[in-house]
Amino acid sequence: MSLKSKVTGLILAGGRGTRMGRVDKGLQPFRGATLVAHVLDRLAPQVASVAINATRNLPQYQALAGASPVLPDYLDGFAGPLAGLQIGLQFCPTELLLTAPCDSPFFPLDLARRLHAAMTEQDADMAMAVTMERDEHGAPYRQPHPVFSLIKASTLPQLDAYLDTGARRMEGFFNTLKVAEVLFDDSAAFSNINTLEELQHHERNAPAQPPAALPAADAGAAPRDGDPPALPVAEAQRLIRERIVPVDATETLPLLAALDRVLAADIISPIDVPAHDNSAMDGYALRGADLPGEGTATFKTIGVAYAGHPFAQAPQANECVRIMTGASIPPGCDTVLPQELATAIDGDTVTIAAHAIRAGANLRRAGEDLQAGGVAIPAGKRLRPADMGLIASLGIGQVGVRRRLKVAFFSTGDELRSLGDKLDEGCVYDSNRYTLFGMLTRLGCDVIDMGVVKDDPQALEAALRGAARQADAIITSGGVSEGAADYTRDIMAVLGDVAFWKLAMRPGRPLAFGKIQAGQDSAWLFGLPGNPVAVMVSFYMFARPALLRMMGGESALQTVQARAAEAIRKRPGRTEYQRGILSTGSDGVPQVRLTGAQGSGILRSMSEANCIVVLHHDQANVAAGEMVELMLFDGLV
Repeated sequence: MSLKSKVTGLILAGGRGTRMGRVDKGLQPFRGATLVAHVLDRLAPQVASVAINATRNLPQYQALAGASPVLPDYLDGFAGPLAGLQIGLQFCPTELLLTAPCDSPFFPLDLARRLHAAMTEQDADMAMAVTMERDEHGAPYRQPHPVFSLIKASTLPQLDAYLDTGARRMEGFFNTLKVAEVLFDDSAAFSNINTLEELQHHERNAPAQPPAALPAADAGAAPRDGDPPALPVAEAQRLIRERIVPVDATETLPLLAALDRVLAADIISPIDVPAHDNSAMDGYALRGADLPGEGTATFKTIGVAYAGHPFAQAPQANECVRIMTGASIPPGCDTVLPQELATAIDGDTVTIAAHAIRAGANLRRAGEDLQAGGVAIPAGKRLRPADMGLIASLGIGQVGVRRRLKVAFFSTGDELRSLGDKLDEGCVYDSNRYTLFGMLTRLGCDVIDMGVVKDDPQALEAALRGAARQADAIITSGGVSEGAADYTRDIMAVLGDVAFWKLAMRPGRPLAFGKIQAGQDSAWLFGLPGNPVAVMVSFYMFARPALLRMMGGESALQTVQARAAEAIRKRPGRTEYQRGILSTGSDGVPQVRLTGAQGSGILRSMSEANCIVVLHHDQANVAAGEMVELMLFDGLV
């Protein structure tokens, strides 16, 4: 069987057209045809059949493809090349799939042959093209081209499982496979045309004959609307919750050392609590059958029962035992008369009126609080002082707890200075590390302060690798926006994967979440924004519940309702967190007012606030007097 008959070609034409005047790159006119037509012309001789993956303008692509299918993404929301690969693998009628992007019309005509040779030789799941490039200093480096790949159709279940986690980075998926890299000499062959300027440059400088029998598409076809909205907060929280699992390691500690630690296993009671029937009152223990049905009855006191000193003699008819709270109920007794309900007390006699109490009153039965063999405290609970008291009451002196979570954190930015350093012009003191240290310490983590990392790709990569080797999770502040010096997301893609990096929230729109791999070690990474308030809000909404989940503990944030003391402006389509001060109004109803300016760099507003006003994704302006949801700082910050 020839290689060509084993391979299906897939052209990746998904995207939003944001770089070329809102027209799909594949539909751009180029050398008498379109970009995608040129890619079809180079791909067709290497494969048995070709399909096009597109997310917009499907009729235009179908006109170009002729009898070849045009496949829309199975996933919604412009999910990237992996979504195209997924639908391509689902469609693929052969054992191998060869991918090429619609904006790279120069790739080699022997691409399939060379990738297949390496895949066979290395017994790999896939093979991808690699070229040697040079950085701005002239230093060489290897540049992988994952969109030029030959992949086995049998890898589809692995891709489905990876996409189900919410991850979308190609590098993250490839890390789950055995990959063969194939070095090509001509790096220009794998260049892509990203802008109209680049398109015009290639049009002018490298004329060529257009492919035959491939009609040009309507480059003016109306695209869909603009970029999809950033990921909603609830969806981001769901993706994190589904990926994070508790850390397995546990340890056994003396009870006095276990405060605020998370239980690794249920506390099972070895005894009944209470251990015996006892009195809930100071009074008189007697037989309920002797209580008068009418009038009064007089009882003779035959002894006293104290807590820790039971009275062993059983009273007879019209006899009782003086008893103290917590004392064991004497034999034969089933009722306690509180002393204040006695009609008369005269020496060793007590008079009781009819209907003063009912039979069985004021007893605490053995095991009514907790029975032997029952769960006293469930696994996953963080131990509070009351829990420690309960455990001690069971006679248990040691408990199994989850080990402390190790969290590394650092700030990024050339402008940051540590305390004690000279504050140069244009620089600021790093406050984020101190708020992160406080929040992580209060959460009960073992913290690893890695200081400030400069805006340098090599320094940041080294810091992330070092953190992944010694921590369960990494938290960074700064370096996740779309600025030119923000490398965190790109390096995450090299070292692991990025599940998302842009959220529909304020403050804190840029926030990266994913996993960093360093050899056999790995750590979850939360790339928080750089603005101080955004750091705190993002930590509470995303990092805190994730870290608690890793500890095996509870993660729900408690909220309350209060009346807005003033109007609050809010734009629908994003979740907003505004700093507030909760107080009690003149009518006794809780009310909240904002701290003032809500800029994400105004850290003083967090210091003054005692709550966060949570304004949900679809919520609009709030009028004075309306009820709003609050997250209290008490016990949180």
